Amino acid sequence: MSFHRHAMICAVAAALGFTAASASAVDVRYALWDSNQMPAYQQCAADFHKQHPDITIKFSQIGWSDYWTTLATGFVSGTAPDVFTNHLAKYPEFAKNGQIVDLTSYIQRDKVDPSAYANGLYQIWGRDGKQYGLPKDWDTIGFIVNMDAATKAGVTLTDLQNMTWNPKDGGSFEGIVRKLTVDRNGVSALDPKFDKTRVAVYGYQTPADINMTGQTTWSFFAVSDGLQLQPKPWDAKYAYDDPKLADTLRYLASLPAKGLSDSIQNTKALGSDAMFVARKVAMVPEGSWMITYFKQNAKFPTAWVPLPTGPLGTRATMFNGLADSIWSGSKVKDQAWQWVKYMGSAECQNRVASRGVVFPSLKGMAEKTVDAQKAQGVDSSAFLTMAKSKTFLPPIGDNGAQVDQVISNAVTSVLMGKADAASTMKAANAQVNQLVRD
Repeated sequence: MSFHRHAMICAVAAALGFTAASASAVDVRYALWDSNQMPAYQQCAADFHKQHPDITIKFSQIGWSDYWTTLATGFVSGTAPDVFTNHLAKYPEFAKNGQIVDLTSYIQRDKVDPSAYANGLYQIWGRDGKQYGLPKDWDTIGFIVNMDAATKAGVTLTDLQNMTWNPKDGGSFEGIVRKLTVDRNGVSALDPKFDKTRVAVYGYQTPADINMTGQTTWSFFAVSDGLQLQPKPWDAKYAYDDPKLADTLRYLASLPAKGLSDSIQNTKALGSDAMFVARKVAMVPEGSWMITYFKQNAKFPTAWVPLPTGPLGTRATMFNGLADSIWSGSKVKDQAWQWVKYMGSAECQNRVASRGVVFPSLKGMAEKTVDAQKAQGVDSSAFLTMAKSKTFLPPIGDNGAQVDQVISNAVTSVLMGKADAASTMKAANAQVNQLVRD
């Protein structure tokens, strides 16, 4: 071939975009459910692309309610994302079905250090020597309080930060909830004249997104009273029949009857977070991932406070962590791993921490997030307080979707006041223990 002909072919190829780099260019499709986190990871993707010009990250954000069904459909149809944000309650099934990649060989090859992550976050994503996710963040639970309502009721921030709870009389927690609950005549639930049939503001609301973990609904109360739901991850024996859980559910079910909370039926329709933002509720439990939501939507002074101290003499919270997993059907696994590894790196996690949306998984990053949030006018230190309290993992075992359905139905019927707590949870526990052994 003459030099001129070669040059002409190269010029035409360049004009059409067929450069050497683009010939090997790869798109890695990445899915997540949290729109609040998306800008931080888009920034990470832009930084990543500068280092890997042949890899472009294509995002899809799907809300939680549709996320898992979309993913399941993608697994079957062969259109699932190459990389996706995964959840501890969901991954056992994906691993069992061979739908996610064991990352062990990549981790060993690239010398990723498991000890760099906050305690327990890495290990929980492994089973039988296989690793199914690289941790990206962690979360705990706290209460968010309408401080206008608190001030009006004579409740101080110190009162809120030092609440105690027990299932018999509710402790100082219930005393504060009574002060915060006001009927349409402005009478608080401490007053004998309080009209529980015409409540203007409920003092507390149990969320209606009920599941097998009880993350934001019942787990923190029950564990602070001594419940141990599962001795260790993958243990094929749950303790949903523990009387401590029945006591907790019975207590939470009593709040609507006293006029201190709205019914679970109404809360399902409205959403406890929306009720708080609309000033219909003065205090709700939520996860640290919701800090940005409330900052943007609550148009009144708020405060995050730690959960109450229970009969055990300690506060308790689920310590949950998300991870990124690779779909086993991906055609670009090596490039997908580069992206997963980058999201777990200090460079990307610094970006995430500086946005103050979530607590990244690497040790020392949470404090950076708290500082970033403080600069935005939010004190999120309550979540760090909770991380240093009694923490527990969500229940992890096989047949999670079926277990979730059984427990959700049982707990919902108890909280609606339609079923006896002890007998209902005993029957449900027998059913789920059979499921995890199958």
